[in-house]
Amino acid sequence: MEWHEVFKGVESDDAVALVEEEEVERAGLLRRLRNNLGKARHNLRDHLRLIVFRGIGDELWEQVEEALLAADVGVEATGRIIEELERRAATRKLTSSEDLVDEVAAVMADMLRPEDPEEQLIDVSEKPSVLLITGVNGTGKTTTIGKLAYRLKQVGKTPLVVAADTFRAAAAEQLTEWANRVGCDIVRQAAGGDPAAVVYDGLDAARSRGADVVIVDTAGRLHTQVNLMNELAKVRRVIEKQMPGAPQETLLVLDATTGQNGLRQAEEFRQAVAVSGIVLTKLDGTAKGGIVLAIHEKLGIPIKLIGVGEQLADLRPFDAEDFTRAILSSDG
Repeated sequence: MEWHEVFKGVESDDAVALVEEEEVERAGLLRRLRNNLGKARHNLRDHLRLIVFRGIGDELWEQVEEALLAADVGVEATGRIIEELERRAATRKLTSSEDLVDEVAAVMADMLRPEDPEEQLIDVSEKPSVLLITGVNGTGKTTTIGKLAYRLKQVGKTPLVVAADTFRAAAAEQLTEWANRVGCDIVRQAAGGDPAAVVYDGLDAARSRGADVVIVDTAGRLHTQVNLMNELAKVRRVIEKQMPGAPQETLLVLDATTGQNGLRQAEEFRQAVAVSGIVLTKLDGTAKGGIVLAIHEKLGIPIKLIGVGEQLADLRPFDAEDFTRAILSSDG
């Protein structure tokens, strides 16, 4: 999937100008993705290849289960994968560990592929559309916002960033740096202000300045802090009241290196706000890329974007086939 296909509401004229550039970028994407997911690939693929293949049976499935759990795939997703592998093995010939790896990759891709492709899209069809960005400190939330604004500009949209993280003094400064780098407007207030008031001003500014997309940063609140989670819910209510139908997207930024703890964070955030999609960052730093499947299976929330590095181009649309190939393909 290319960027002009990711955003719901991008005009065709804007998309045409990007096609050639995206084809060049796409050419090296799988190689870069494989390199960035090297830790996860070596952990899962190598574990599967070490399985001594003595035929189909309980011993084989126990070894596969062990490999999947070690990669942080999670109990629910692992159970579903094993069940599907057993079903397929009844009709397909598996004679080696290589056959097994290929079949695991196929099952994973099928699981991660949404039944409705629209679920993967980021809705920016309204003017202005509102994207509410949430997540705990250290997940790469601010960086994600900057990269998202950059991609929106690429597809012909005018983004405006709202610095509603008023609890951390450096948050607005960091976001301002990204806004300046990307070349987009930012609305901010002094540290310690009311986040809901900043959002209110930001939405007013977006309408008056003709912005297409408002990206709202929120405090990097710990999911265990009830008061801050309530504040997040309040921010969302302000958005809904000022712009009925908004936010069009509520994206939760998770750090892949936190593994199952990230899954618990997602469950808490989902209770506070209606999370519409996951941005999974730092996949280049984790050996447990299976968390992608754990999140998808446990929460049923689509993973829309992944972060695999620090460069502007290292925020990518999530693609089930590319991901499974990157963590299960050979090094050749």
